[in-house]
Amino acid sequence: MRSSFANASNTVLLEENFQRWKNDPLSVDSTWSAFFEGFELGCAEKGSGVAEGHDGKATDHETPLQTRVDGLVYGYRTLGHSVAKLDPLEDAAAENPLLSLRELGFSEKDMELDISSKFYLGGKKMKLREMIESLRATYAGTIGFEFMHIQNSRVRNWVRERIESRDVNVPREGQIAILRTLMEAESFERFLHTKYIGQKRFSLEGGESLMVALETFVSEGVADGVVEIVMGMAHRGRLTVLANYLRKSLNVLFAEFSENYVPDLVGGDGDVKYHLGYISTREFPDGKRIGIRLSPNPSHLEAVNPVVEGMARARQRILDDTTDRVKVLPLLVHGDGAFAGQGIVAETLNLSQLPGYRTGGTIHFIVNNQIGFTTLPADARSSSYCSDVAKMIEAPIFHVNADDPLAVAYVARLAFEFRQTFHRDVVVDMYCYRRHGHNEGDEPIYTQPDLYAVIKNHPSTATLFKQHLVASRVLTEPEALALDDEFEKMMETSLFEVRKAEEEKSLDRFSESSAVFQPPYSHDPVDTSIPRERLEQIVKTITQVPDGFAVLDKVRRILLERRKQVFLNGGPYDWAYAEHLAFGSLLLDGTAVRLSGQDSRRGTFSQRHSVLYDANTRERYIPLMHLAPDQARFCVYNSLLSEAAVLGFDYGYSLDYPQMLCLWEAQFGDFANGAQVITDQFISSSESKWQRPSGIIMLLPHGYEGQGPEHSSARLERFLTLCAEENIQVCNLTTPAQYFHMLRRQMMRPFRKPLILMTPKSLLRAEACVSTEADFTSGRFHEILEGPAPKDAKKVKRVIFCAGKVYYDLLNYRETNRIGSAAIVRVEQFYPLHEQAIQDILAGYSKTERFVWCQEEPQNMGAWSFISPRLRQLLGAEIGYAGRGASASTAVGAKAIHIREQQELVEQAFTV
Repeated sequence: MRSSFANASNTVLLEENFQRWKNDPLSVDSTWSAFFEGFELGCAEKGSGVAEGHDGKATDHETPLQTRVDGLVYGYRTLGHSVAKLDPLEDAAAENPLLSLRELGFSEKDMELDISSKFYLGGKKMKLREMIESLRATYAGTIGFEFMHIQNSRVRNWVRERIESRDVNVPREGQIAILRTLMEAESFERFLHTKYIGQKRFSLEGGESLMVALETFVSEGVADGVVEIVMGMAHRGRLTVLANYLRKSLNVLFAEFSENYVPDLVGGDGDVKYHLGYISTREFPDGKRIGIRLSPNPSHLEAVNPVVEGMARARQRILDDTTDRVKVLPLLVHGDGAFAGQGIVAETLNLSQLPGYRTGGTIHFIVNNQIGFTTLPADARSSSYCSDVAKMIEAPIFHVNADDPLAVAYVARLAFEFRQTFHRDVVVDMYCYRRHGHNEGDEPIYTQPDLYAVIKNHPSTATLFKQHLVASRVLTEPEALALDDEFEKMMETSLFEVRKAEEEKSLDRFSESSAVFQPPYSHDPVDTSIPRERLEQIVKTITQVPDGFAVLDKVRRILLERRKQVFLNGGPYDWAYAEHLAFGSLLLDGTAVRLSGQDSRRGTFSQRHSVLYDANTRERYIPLMHLAPDQARFCVYNSLLSEAAVLGFDYGYSLDYPQMLCLWEAQFGDFANGAQVITDQFISSSESKWQRPSGIIMLLPHGYEGQGPEHSSARLERFLTLCAEENIQVCNLTTPAQYFHMLRRQMMRPFRKPLILMTPKSLLRAEACVSTEADFTSGRFHEILEGPAPKDAKKVKRVIFCAGKVYYDLLNYRETNRIGSAAIVRVEQFYPLHEQAIQDILAGYSKTERFVWCQEEPQNMGAWSFISPRLRQLLGAEIGYAGRGASASTAVGAKAIHIREQQELVEQAFTV
């Protein structure tokens, strides 16, 4: 089913390198150089070029023999994978005309020529026939190697040397261990298939050699000092991986198949068994141990990729593995259709070598079923291989036939060694098949009758390998039968124990849970103030630079000198200043801080300047890293232009490093919709589905300033529709001090909840949106804030509720028009909503006749749909609406219209 590889891409590559060599011979690898030198020499010797053969067609036989031999070697290194026997369902390998004898400049009569190449096997002399056989065995057997696209010659030559010097002999005990792994997987799947007929399990059958690779990663990892493997995968084969790789109890797994199974959960609703994660420790006879952490993953197949990378980097920090990153191994298992089709794959690959996101290289293992649900590769991708996207980061790619488990074990070892040596990503693309449909209730013969006729009669990998071992006398027939009986009896025993426990109602459904318990959400106040001495310590550090550091004059004037003056005057502190104070105070308390996002170092609106740059050298200086010798670490990174992968990474980081304040910042809040899958499937449902708390903060610039539909709304309404079971916090703050206290509160409570924060744009520098020194050295965060109260509460007939920037427009309108009959109440935290705080404020306005909600967003957006029923129930009164009308778009494009609408909605708040 493989796509033909005979296309023009290789010719283009040849031409590109030839032009580079002509311009500068040192700019290409020595193999290329030798090839082109011989080519030029050959052309010079034969004058007009090629001669004609007996059939009148051109032939390359006048090209010097050595050049043709070297070209032969290069040809197989480059294109051998295209004729490798990769597909278990095809008897013959694919053909590539570019590797034909004629194309390479030879004919059948040349096969007994004595030749050698200094570029292959150290110049060993052999017959041409022997060299071709050797090259085919090396590069076109059941493994196809793609590595010539790697531009770094040291890396490329390392791969080549390992390939061409490999030992194909495997000790008897190693072969039997591989057979046991295959039979264990096959027996488990067959047992489920017969005992739980029709139940979805997303069987691994046809791809059991995945387990061979996973066991190889464990054995190689233990030998090389790996402490943990952090892995992610889709649902295909997950139950086998849980049972046989992570050693999840068969009793628990079988219990989960019971129709009467009701899991005990920390909170929320859980998820189906083939989405769940697990954490275990494998122990070995020599006393060595290795931890394996399988992340849960929803049906959004590749969404787990960046989450795993973030988890891995967090574990590396915890295990002091931040230099070489060889103790914690990220491992991602993919499907072929998803790897080629999902954009988050490319985004995550792009993270791999970036300073704030690298994890020392990831092993990507593709379980290539050669079909996605009902779609064949010809309809699923435009590339030759599903793995081609990985070439953009120059990852080596090893294609392998799953029916050759010895080859699978070899490429797994090679991939592991490459990752540990170069700290770069590597891909194993295992060609296999799917014995059943997409799930066990699906009938694949409807759409692929010919394919599934072949699969039905194709022996399993375990059967084929068992036959091979018996035929080669590694194993006797009775020994093979004994292995079958061993696995069958083990599972029958486990199933009997589960059914007996169900009858006796003694099954501990909560056993082996990896859930994380935490206290329930609470509105109890938290003292988040800091002493003046601490504030002064932070200000002193963030307003100075080292001697000799040439800070830009503008930065010195508007940032450093101004901040010094603000401190001396006791205010006014703006939003970015308050953020620095919050970060600095947490760092001095021992709480590390990680902030990442597009342009986060400077800030999209030039407000943050957490990193200063030397005007002459661009050397970086991070003031918050120089507060005290024993402070925690401050990490701030400009991310790649991605939302989904970066947010997923930071979410994963927050899961496994809850002691760190983790923030992801959108360039504009509008762009958070590019990460909606991460928000929906992980962040908002982290505890409900996965029983894993997260304290990730999403900073989403939000505010209607007439900048058009893509620069106004962070889609507040979308986050509010996700609110339930106290799963997340959603806030829109109005003062820098509130931001300061909220950041500190996030880390000072005994529980963790994701925080969705609408952050300001125009308010970053608004004169009214400021705080004083006293706001930081005393006080706390307030979920509900009352605006400056009217002089006489008894005259208040109208209470206007609002959130965020519009508060300042309302306050200005009230003061300009000297309205004393309206009070303004700010909802700083929408969810969880502090209803008692609202009631306490309203108790002072006993004469109120009218309640109004005012917002900038269109009526079908913003908080209106969320807040109105809650306020109506709380107050026992109707709520009026003041705001823009319903709209298909978030905002108008013309600023003049925006200004008019803004004026109208503010006036409405006082008149509706």
